[in-house]
Amino acid sequence: MHRGALVVLGADGSVASSAGDVDRPVLPRSSNKPVQATTYLDAGWSPGSPEELAIAAGSHSGEDAHRALAARILAAAGLGPDALGCPPALPQHEETRARWLTDGRAPERPAMNCSGKHAAMLAACVAAGWPTEGYLDREHPLQQAIEARLGEAAGEPVAAVVVDGCGAPQHALSLTGLARSVLSLVEAPEGSPGRRVADAMRAEPWYVAGSGHEDTDLMRAVPGALVKHGADGVHVAAVPGRGVLAFKLDDGGQRGRTPLLAAGLRRLGVPPEAVAPWVVTPVTGGDGVVGEIRAAASLTGRDRTTRV
Repeated sequence: MHRGALVVLGADGSVASSAGDVDRPVLPRSSNKPVQATTYLDAGWSPGSPEELAIAAGSHSGEDAHRALAARILAAAGLGPDALGCPPALPQHEETRARWLTDGRAPERPAMNCSGKHAAMLAACVAAGWPTEGYLDREHPLQQAIEARLGEAAGEPVAAVVVDGCGAPQHALSLTGLARSVLSLVEAPEGSPGRRVADAMRAEPWYVAGSGHEDTDLMRAVPGALVKHGADGVHVAAVPGRGVLAFKLDDGGQRGRTPLLAAGLRRLGVPPEAVAPWVVTPVTGGDGVVGEIRAAASLTGRDRTTRV
C-alpha cells in the first residue's frame, strides 16, 4: 500500500479536501518547473515558439526532437551544448535509449530530461545580461529570482534549498503551496508570464514529457489541464475554473501515480470517461495480471478516511 499526502484546492485556492500531512515541506522536484519558467520570461527571454516554452517547463524523455529543440534554444542565445550545467545522460525514451546503446553512443547533456530547463535558464541569463558561468549557484541573480518567485506563487516561504539531480537548486514547499503555485498559472490573466507558460504546456504537451508519458497523454485527454510530475512520487495537475491537486507518495514509487491523478481530477469535476485509462494500474506476475493498484476509497469519495 502506498502512503503519502494529497491536497485538492478549489479554483479560488481554498482547500476542498486533503489526506495526510499537506503542510509538511516536500521537494516537488520537477513539479516546480512550470513556475520556475515564468522567471525566464521576466528576465527577458523571448521563446521562438510555444514548443520552446513548453520544454523549458518540462521534463522531456530525450527523443530526437526534444534534444534538437534544446539545442535550438541554446543556439539562439549564442551558446552550445557545452554551456549546459546538467549532467550527461542517456535518453529516458526506451526506443531512443535502445538505439543509442546499440550504436555505442555515450551519454550527452542534451539528452538529460532537464536540458530544456537548463537551456532556457542560460537563454534567460543572456537576455538579462547576467553571467552564464555559475548560473546554477544559489546566489546567481537567476536563481535568486526563481527562489523569490516560487515563494510568492506558493504563498509561503521556501522551506529549504538543496541541489537537485540536474545540478540546479531545488526548493522545498508544502503540497498546499505547490498546488497554489501551479493554480496561479492556469488562472493567470491572458498574456501574463504565468498564463503564457500554462498555455504553451497545454498546447505542446509532447514537449513537456514525451511519447507514452502520463503528463502528455492526460493534457491531451483533459481539456485545459496542466499536468507536471516530479521525481520521488510528486505530481500536480490543475484545471482552470475547477482547481488543482498535488500529491506526494512517501515511498517515491511510480505505480500509484496515475490512479491518484485520476482520482484527484475526478474530484475537480473532470468526467470519468476522460480519465478512465488511468484509474487502475495493473500488477503483473508471470505471464498474467495478478492484481491492481487503485486509489483508496477516501480519495474516490466512497468514505471519508484519510489513507492515501
